[in-house]
Amino acid sequence: MAKAQSKRELILDIAEASVLSKGFGGTSIDEIISAADITKSGFFYHFRDKNHLARALLQRYLDTENAILDDIFDRARDLHGDPLHSFLIGLKLFAELMEDLPNGHPGCLVATVAYSERMFDQEVRDLNRQAILAWRERFLGVLKEIAAIYPPRDDVDLMTVADMITGTVEGGIVLSRAVGETAVLPQQIVLLRSYIRLLFSPAL
Repeated sequence: MAKAQSKRELILDIAEASVLSKGFGGTSIDEIISAADITKSGFFYHFRDKNHLARALLQRYLDTENAILDDIFDRARDLHGDPLHSFLIGLKLFAELMEDLPNGHPGCLVATVAYSERMFDQEVRDLNRQAILAWRERFLGVLKEIAAIYPPRDDVDLMTVADMITGTVEGGIVLSRAVGETAVLPQQIVLLRSYIRLLFSPAL
């Protein structure tokens, strides 16, 4: 069973690298089979078809990203009990983590699926939508907690601000890859941090 699981993870690793490099349309099952050194029946033992592979890839990606976010913002909360200050610390830790990636962020599967959603079945599209909504709720919950203590200095909708957080990170990933500059993503997160600080800091 462990060997089978290891082979499944190998297939997912190879597929993810190819998808982030060339997209789902440019990634073939035959290519994955060759790189993983398995038979076609070996591939289909783990994944019924390309949609099944896409769901597994996306779910694994989301589990990893959510674990990273949980770890960062839980550590930030341990460092400071105030919701605003702990969130600012968390964003700083997040920016530093992205800055430490030697080759930059490899890319976002959520964005990849969104760009070519007609390739996927409804289950894959629903999973992608649920991921974005979950990120919205994650950040909205934090923003509401902050706003209860520090009223925003601008007339903003907190849900829109929550979406802006996701949009800034996702956009930073795209910009970093498009211009080939790994510093772009952490810089965007730092600017986001400045906006949050200015939005909620008490007026002098």
